[in-house]
Amino acid sequence: MQLEEAKANFIQEWGTLGSKWGINRTMAQVHALLLISPESLSADNIMEELNISRGNANMNLRALIDWGLIRKARKPGERKEFFYAEKDLWKVARQVMKERKRRELEPLQQVLDELKRVEAVEPEEIEFKKMMMDLSEFTNTAEYALDRMIQSEQKWMFDTFIKFLGQKNKDN
Repeated sequence: MQLEEAKANFIQEWGTLGSKWGINRTMAQVHALLLISPESLSADNIMEELNISRGNANMNLRALIDWGLIRKARKPGERKEFFYAEKDLWKVARQVMKERKRRELEPLQQVLDELKRVEAVEPEEIEFKKMMMDLSEFTNTAEYALDRMIQSEQKWMFDTFIKFLGQKNKDN
């Protein structure tokens, strides 16, 4: 397989993976392109490489900046903006965890905190409240674990987690 074919395959697969995680497919493809690019790219470079419109490129570049996964760069003598991705995959993973926590887990926890306050007298109400309490405890535990991983400067915690999963699979 030649490099161009390998790059195209990677970009397609990263886009597919991103869409399975609830991220816009094109956004994931732009990110993939910037991950494997040795130099920063302009919106024009990205549009040409991925065969997407200027609006689509700009919208996804803004989204990636909002997620903290890419940054803008200036090149001397150029009027265009250029973009580059963080190459340290541990930093990328931590940033994704941080954003998913902020966008998904924290709002869920707020709703659960409110729902836990339901008056519970009847069996159905008691069961509902118990489920909200259990869900809240679960999301608090998940949030705590994510916070530890996000705060970790090194990937030792992730490596430990992976080893734990490997040991768990051997036990089953």
